[in-house]
Amino acid sequence: MRLPRALLCTLGPASLNERVLSQLEELGTSRFRINMSHTEVGDLERIIRYIQRYSKVPISIDTEGARLRTGVMSEGVAVVEGAHVRLVPEAFWGDSFTIPIVPGHAIAQIVPGSRVSIDFNSVILRIDRVVDGTAEATVLTGGEIGSRKAVTAFPSPKLPTFSEKDLLATRIALNNHVEEFALSFCEHPEAVDQLRKVTGPGPTIVSKIESQDGVRNLDGILKSTDKILIDRGDLSREVRIEGIPLLQKAIIHRANAAKIPVYVATNLLESMVTRRVPTRAEVNDVINTLMDGADGLVLAAETAIGKHPVEAAQMIATLMREYERSLGGDHLEDLLGDPPLSSRRADGSGPA
Repeated sequence: MRLPRALLCTLGPASLNERVLSQLEELGTSRFRINMSHTEVGDLERIIRYIQRYSKVPISIDTEGARLRTGVMSEGVAVVEGAHVRLVPEAFWGDSFTIPIVPGHAIAQIVPGSRVSIDFNSVILRIDRVVDGTAEATVLTGGEIGSRKAVTAFPSPKLPTFSEKDLLATRIALNNHVEEFALSFCEHPEAVDQLRKVTGPGPTIVSKIESQDGVRNLDGILKSTDKILIDRGDLSREVRIEGIPLLQKAIIHRANAAKIPVYVATNLLESMVTRRVPTRAEVNDVINTLMDGADGLVLAAETAIGKHPVEAAQMIATLMREYERSLGGDHLEDLLGDPPLSSRRADGSGPA
């Protein structure tokens, strides 16, 4: 089944099984995405071969990218406002007083007096001192801290384009016939060129726009890349959230003008991680994103860890077809369609 736009489904515990892979393929999924931020490199080859065994859908490897993250934290770690904590290299195990940071060498670049945000401002720290590669900080906003959560420091430390994990993952993927790679936190066209030196000229490179520098250097990136992906989640760590909708429209417009395919990710159907149906706001967001000119949509948590991965993909496929049909023009009566209950099973659980 071919969809009018590209649909990328991120795989994870909820979808890495024969039944769900088959159903997602039948729905017209364009690519299966493996997010290296949540995948151990030692598991990558096994995962790729498992997908290839049960599906013909091409695979896209999403690199971890040059981003600060928390290391491994103990279960249920929380910090309270006013507490003092230390930021340390990854070799340490995290608890309520010690927070490991990856990559550890970046801690030395964090400036005393600056703010550090963890996991979408779930926790905010003020850096008091930086000594011998560790930092002492005061908790300004308390909360829970999980493993591998994004960390944002202002000003941001300068990091290499790829981690050793990214390079190894790319080589493993190439050896297993993967032909698409998403470059996380792409901030300049030179980063695209660096990845292409690793992959060779054949594979497709998708540059992820998820930082202020990525937006500022967008025109140069568009000249070097094959596709771009707007990650609204990570972008909102560096851009005020009320500016994201208009920024999305502007980026899509630039990509369309340059004739470079553009995908949009993050929170498309977030409520369907736990619910069988999306909110009306989410449905509006998806349709408006398609109207903006997006060439593809990316499901993340919805299909990776959600309770209803197939229903989420099916909803995106339905919305894509509704949008495509509307391009021919509709009368109001056409838009009304069938009553909601007429298209549901007897148990009300989903489309008939």
